[in-house]
Amino acid sequence: MGVPQGRRALIVGSGFGGLSTAIRLLSDGWQVSILEARGEIGGRASRIREGGYTFDTGPSLITMPWLFEEVFAAAGEKMSDHVTLRQLQPGYRIFWTGEDRHFDFGSDQEALRDEMRKFSAADAAQLDAFIAASGDIHRKGILVSGRQNFLKLADFVKLLPTMAKLDAIRFLEGWVSKFFKEPHVQQAFGFHSLFIGGDPSRVPAIYSALAYLQIADGIWYAEGGVYSIIEAFGKIVKKMGGSISLNSKVDQILHRGGRAVGVRTADGTIHDADLVIYNGDVTARDALLPDLPDLFPWRLRPLRTTMSAHMMYLGTNRKFEKLLHHTLVVGDDYHGFIKDVTRDRRMPRSNAVYIHAPSRTEPAMAPEGGDSIAILLPVPNLRSGDDWSEAEQRMRDRTLSWLEDWGLPGLRESIVVERSWTPLTFRDELLAPDGNAFAVEPSLQQSAYFRHPNRDRALSGLYYVGGGTHPGAGMPGALLTSQVTQDLIRDDYRGPFSSRASGPTGNLVAP
Repeated sequence: MGVPQGRRALIVGSGFGGLSTAIRLLSDGWQVSILEARGEIGGRASRIREGGYTFDTGPSLITMPWLFEEVFAAAGEKMSDHVTLRQLQPGYRIFWTGEDRHFDFGSDQEALRDEMRKFSAADAAQLDAFIAASGDIHRKGILVSGRQNFLKLADFVKLLPTMAKLDAIRFLEGWVSKFFKEPHVQQAFGFHSLFIGGDPSRVPAIYSALAYLQIADGIWYAEGGVYSIIEAFGKIVKKMGGSISLNSKVDQILHRGGRAVGVRTADGTIHDADLVIYNGDVTARDALLPDLPDLFPWRLRPLRTTMSAHMMYLGTNRKFEKLLHHTLVVGDDYHGFIKDVTRDRRMPRSNAVYIHAPSRTEPAMAPEGGDSIAILLPVPNLRSGDDWSEAEQRMRDRTLSWLEDWGLPGLRESIVVERSWTPLTFRDELLAPDGNAFAVEPSLQQSAYFRHPNRDRALSGLYYVGGGTHPGAGMPGALLTSQVTQDLIRDDYRGPFSSRASGPTGNLVAP
């Protein structure tokens, strides 16, 4: 027996959070409709195809694959019937300009130890201690807090003694330095929060779990790119009876009697619903509810948005063998670079980029003899005041020239397809305030209870999923938000469910 007639859920946005929530609610018997502002599903995790080249526009490195398995299981499906995952070994390579040495990071612990010995034998001897401590943080912190809603301060307070005992409340950079002293090794084990928008010197050490997961669970690639998972989720939503409307930008959340009752799209259409789930950028909440501002005594200041990114998608007519599937290239001022783009909100004076070259693993992602290369350069968001209509060409030329000097000679002349995203893209197409790339900064003051909640505190029937809400950014964080929100909705709308789940929707593969 399904949810009583009239239980209609409307989801705004079709990123990983929105699609996985749709699948979970459809499994519970809800009628589900998704409204997506763009012409394709996926949000930040969309795709570019041109001239035989394929690019994931956003996330490209998969960890915690069992979380994806959970979503497929909620629909009574097997992930292996829809998506093929391949483990990468090593997961990625880190280069430092001016250095002959590089660092290969992967899940093979002996190989990882050998990499560390190239820089410090003493640090290599500390790998087991790091894995044990970060594993405790993952099991007792992430797996516990990531599935709680933290609507009550008391729940957060209960977790603090455990976090304090694990030393997970101190800043990540300082926590990593307890184990490793050599700067290259510290960076290799401590940079991960940067790519969910967090400065390692400002985020809590709970984010050490990001490095732990890459060692314990491995680093994975989805055949066809991450967008193949988005496509699979979209097909399952429709197979289960849900609807997806593209080019449907929502400009206001409607409410009556203290409860969300639907939305209005930019063309003036009213869409009625019994509950609304917002998968857009949570920092846009007040703009969508202009008559119901988000005012709470626990928030002493507005949520701080993350930095942005300058994304370059390059189809080249030759391969650049120096690149692995995932490559990081760090310039001569790692700490100054991070400070520029995060705390100081100014154009970086040095360089650090992440490069994705998927044709290393899947040749079909580029024409024969060519490469599909995505380059991510962290940059400040639009609060810096920079004019990106002018800055884009300047930063593009600077970055490509730097990469050519580093080790990719002839890169610019090899380009046959080129597309890009800037902070203006994040603001205008992805509707992200300040043109941010990763939603809410994952600082200690904006985590758990102090992060944007999964259920609105002022308006009943309004929920949030995606990287800006609890537990956080990244694909695993977005998927966890869908479970937290599903649990809240089950509590708020009690009734019989008609679950299609093929098994338990908890951990299907041990982390």
